[in-house]
Amino acid sequence: MTGIATLLDVSGRRVVVVGGGAVASRRARVLVEAGALVAVVSPEISVDLAAMDVTVSRRPFEAADLDGAWLAVACTDVTEVNATVAAEAQRRRIFCVRADAASGGTARMSAVLRRDGLTVAVNGGDDPRRATALRDAISLALDLGELPSRPHRPSAGSVVLVGGGPGDPELITVRGRRLVASAEVVVVDRLAPRALLAELPEGVEVIDCGKSAHRHNLSQAEINEVIVARARAGKRVVRLKGGDPFIFGRGGEEWLACVAAGVQVTVVPGVSSVLAAPAVAGIPLTHRGVAADFTVVSGHLDPGRPHEGGIDWPGLAAGTGTLVLLMSMDRLDLIAAELIRHGRPAATPGAVVYRATLAGERVVRAPLGQLAAAAQRDGIGAPAVIIIGTVVDLLPMVPD
Repeated sequence: MTGIATLLDVSGRRVVVVGGGAVASRRARVLVEAGALVAVVSPEISVDLAAMDVTVSRRPFEAADLDGAWLAVACTDVTEVNATVAAEAQRRRIFCVRADAASGGTARMSAVLRRDGLTVAVNGGDDPRRATALRDAISLALDLGELPSRPHRPSAGSVVLVGGGPGDPELITVRGRRLVASAEVVVVDRLAPRALLAELPEGVEVIDCGKSAHRHNLSQAEINEVIVARARAGKRVVRLKGGDPFIFGRGGEEWLACVAAGVQVTVVPGVSSVLAAPAVAGIPLTHRGVAADFTVVSGHLDPGRPHEGGIDWPGLAAGTGTLVLLMSMDRLDLIAAELIRHGRPAATPGAVVYRATLAGERVVRAPLGQLAAAAQRDGIGAPAVIIIGTVVDLLPMVPD
């Protein structure tokens, strides 16, 4: 087939699909998503088709079915019926797609990909499977940020709070990686997957607001001001954070700042180190018959003040579930002593997972009463996740 590449605007226009099986369902779904007024003609209709926003005529095809149609799609499993639909469409000067024999029609349906306002259509001519394979390859490359899909026209500014995962750049979500690749401004934390920054074009503004125990590049108020100001200037801002934005990441404060300023803001969840660190160390946070729950606690709170910040240390000590402590390395000895004082056995298995998913990852295991000393002896500091509970010694250790 020779011809020109074009896109048909079928929105609000009548399209007739002849056939009621799996192929008809796929074609009809694409047309419905494009806004077409789809009429399906077939004696038998699949459950998927019946659930779509289409009109259905449960009978054989008739020439009058093409009245008022802009496009016909013949996809029955009977060659003669498809040929009849194509012939009648040609007689009426209506373009027709034949699913069983592309060369017997006058149009082709492309394999379509839609991402963040971008539409990519791949037409394989008489070889639709080839087009589908190429479309899927393009989809993967876009998801990984490997194709130049960055918008170039000015747009209203926006902020996306992206959870970067526990550190390894391969553990960021597909959507998060794609948005980082298309950002104009990236405001990045110390524990975010910074390796992704090396892949950004030179024109992207990178603002380092990394925080550590004794170093603050920007205060939280200054971070809020930066992301709001850049968004108001019409920039696509990605706030790239470690873990998940809403788990001890102050993402809630940044969200509220954007809302108060009238700035469009969305959240892309991330894999928190709460889940990732135990997993890479071979520690299940829950296990049937052993632990039915787990509790996540920030070590910034003072264990000597049991109810500070809503944390009930005596209650945690009395429980039997797994405890996960974040930001606790400089107070691990105090926390352990407080838990033991309120009834958690000193022999309770414990582990410290240092730099989970990153180069230099290490795991130290010891009973709760000896865990702080074991970590200090092995030179383990922050960033680390602490796990306390029977589950720590449940599975064989993961080999280094």
